[in-house]
Amino acid sequence: MDGVIYTGSKLIPGAVDFVSRLKQRNFKFLFLTNNSYYTPKQLKARLSKMGINVTTDCFYTSAMATASFLQIQKPVDCSAYVIGGQGIIEELEKHKIMVTSKNPDYVVLAETEEYDYKKIIEATHLIREGAKFIATNSDLTGPTLRGPVPACGALVAPIEKVTGIVPYFLGKPNPAMMFWARKKMGVHSANCFMIGDRMDTDIIGGLESGMTTCLVLSGVTTRKNMSRFPYQPDYIFNNLGEIDPDAILSRRERVEKDL
Repeated sequence: MDGVIYTGSKLIPGAVDFVSRLKQRNFKFLFLTNNSYYTPKQLKARLSKMGINVTTDCFYTSAMATASFLQIQKPVDCSAYVIGGQGIIEELEKHKIMVTSKNPDYVVLAETEEYDYKKIIEATHLIREGAKFIATNSDLTGPTLRGPVPACGALVAPIEKVTGIVPYFLGKPNPAMMFWARKKMGVHSANCFMIGDRMDTDIIGGLESGMTTCLVLSGVTTRKNMSRFPYQPDYIFNNLGEIDPDAILSRRERVEKDL
């Protein structure tokens, strides 16, 4: 969402029209975000203020992917010590995962505005005592109007360096998150398009999951730094407003027919 739909509180040109086209033509879609801080209800309210009206079912976050993963790994009596915001806490509780500091199965690190030294120390001790280390996403930075700020991938650094344990990241580009998002929509990867502004999460995540990839240049990626990656998107657009889903779908079908 950041860098594709909006930057900070500023809506990116073309976003409203693009979502309207998806709704009018009955395309299934999800807003897929690595930001685990906000709940679907909060994300819905945020978009509504910007003129995009959708239901809470239209969102899939790294917090939701993390909760699904933990529930699958330990279906009964799963517990976690959490450094994170309301988004991750709510999803864990929804999946009946107990949030505790007493002998937890996992330490979960997510986006937070309460990242203090005491919590870092506690997380370090718990991991050294046997708790498994999980992080909602590997993004090093997040965009703001004033420039990049540290995101979850940067916040894991002190805990990782002290414990020597690298966390397992659940957000993009993890194929597991892509799988659960497609499962939520009920679609196959061959019929899915991944639209994003980041080569290292959105585009590689879509590519490795078998989806058609569309890069928009409204966020962190430019044409210059895009060329440095060994993989490239299927399509490049300046912003969402340039994307015609029907045209892309027709073009892909012609290519597949030729193959």
